[in-house]
Amino acid sequence: MRGTERRTPPKTSRTRIGTWRRTLLAALLTAAIAAPLSGAARPQIPAPTPAALPPLTATSLHTTYEANRADAARAAHMAAAHGDPHRAAADQALAGPGRNLLAFDGRGAGQATEVLGDLAHADHIAVLVPGSDTSLDTYARFHKAAAALYTDLTHRAPHGTTAAVISWLGYEPPATVSTTVTTTTRADEAAPRLRAFVSHLRTATKPQAHLSLLCHSYGTVVCGRAAPGLDADDIALVGSPGTGADSAAALHTDARVWAARGADDWIRRVPHTRVHLFGTTIGFGTDPVSRAFGARVFDAADADHSGYFTPGSASLANLARITLGETSEVTRA
Repeated sequence: MRGTERRTPPKTSRTRIGTWRRTLLAALLTAAIAAPLSGAARPQIPAPTPAALPPLTATSLHTTYEANRADAARAAHMAAAHGDPHRAAADQALAGPGRNLLAFDGRGAGQATEVLGDLAHADHIAVLVPGSDTSLDTYARFHKAAAALYTDLTHRAPHGTTAAVISWLGYEPPATVSTTVTTTTRADEAAPRLRAFVSHLRTATKPQAHLSLLCHSYGTVVCGRAAPGLDADDIALVGSPGTGADSAAALHTDARVWAARGADDWIRRVPHTRVHLFGTTIGFGTDPVSRAFGARVFDAADADHSGYFTPGSASLANLARITLGETSEVTRA
């Protein structure tokens, strides 16, 4: 009947509607990720070329730490001469006698890999992989998260068991306010570096050491892209916008895959989909805490996006349990 007849839009109209929807979705995804935070500056700050280091082994750790502290001290002087006291202070902190750096590069946004604890003799090792806007300028907050986990581990570990934490800023995370943060481009560049680092790490640690990757925000995309062939026992994804994979099985890893999202984390508003737009794939696919993804979902209570390593929190306790291999003690969501 005329009153109930449905008309199909012309093909050109359907095409325009589809294009508009894809563009809108991409804009929403960008806004959802970018709006809650402000981007950090990425200054081109001079620093020395990283030191030539011996292969990473248990016996070369001391030499490596000393060389990188010396580089950080030189970088601090150069940053100060460049007129950047904030970077100079950040570099000088890393040059301190108690800081153990496996890697340091003070050029540009900067990169650093730091060890907390006795790496060579650790029974359990956690590698923290950070998200967007992490650089030497913001490294202090990354270090704070690693230190909180290390403190929790030292209190929680059974007698006679030792643990170490590594803060791995071994790639250049995208700026939060950028189009790069909505794609896997930086993660694809970082993934082989993370795989190589973990492989080298195994030569400097106990053969039977339990190794976990604890990945936050855009860092979960890095871990997702690095997962195939990664020599890890556990991979934990917190505050994740997605991994670029449709499921935990699609990560092609033998590691146990965990995921958590706090109730107050704004990342929950990010659309979990992928859109092919202008030759680029925008978005990261299935929500890692969804049943469809298939990860082991654990409790993060009311953590916000920056709160997963807050001392005394449910999320930090569970991340410590995962690091210690106490999987039966992890509280599920």
